[in-house]
Amino acid sequence: MSPAKVIIGVTGGIAAYKTPALVSQLVKSDVDVTVVMTRASQQFAGVATLAALSGKRVHTELFDDAMPLGAHIELARRAALLCIVPASADFMAKAAHGMADDLLSTLYLAFTGHVMMCPAMNKEMWAHPAVQRNVATLTTDGVQMIGPDSGWQSCRVEGTGRMTEPDEIFTAIQSHLSSR
Repeated sequence: MSPAKVIIGVTGGIAAYKTPALVSQLVKSDVDVTVVMTRASQQFAGVATLAALSGKRVHTELFDDAMPLGAHIELARRAALLCIVPASADFMAKAAHGMADDLLSTLYLAFTGHVMMCPAMNKEMWAHPAVQRNVATLTTDGVQMIGPDSGWQSCRVEGTGRMTEPDEIFTAIQSHLSSR
């Protein structure tokens, strides 16, 4: 049987430094992982690191001559699961409102499989009514939210908004893949 195909989308936020651990765990468990990174995410996690761990080129640009149908279309058709790790407030707002101005946001709109998002942001951002409206919209649209958790945040406060740990995200992905 061929390995399950998963796209890991990485958005900008300090929690992106945890994404390589998840990618490594998935690959070790025989999951075929493709990584898509936003421009902002590249400030927190390295393209070369994620390419080495996934064993594949990391996709960062909307326009790609190697994908004549469009990277967002071709990538969307290759996978059964799209997991956004971390999911920033910005990305969730774009997704909730159908905005698409980069590879990951257009991929999200073109993707017809199961979507998981792992929110990560400052506790005040997480509690903001606009973010909570966007989460409610995404959940209604069928997006599975994993977290966030409560704990110490990089902004030096305790609170809800911390990304769920990679081990727990891995378990959620494995659970979904085994139920297919």
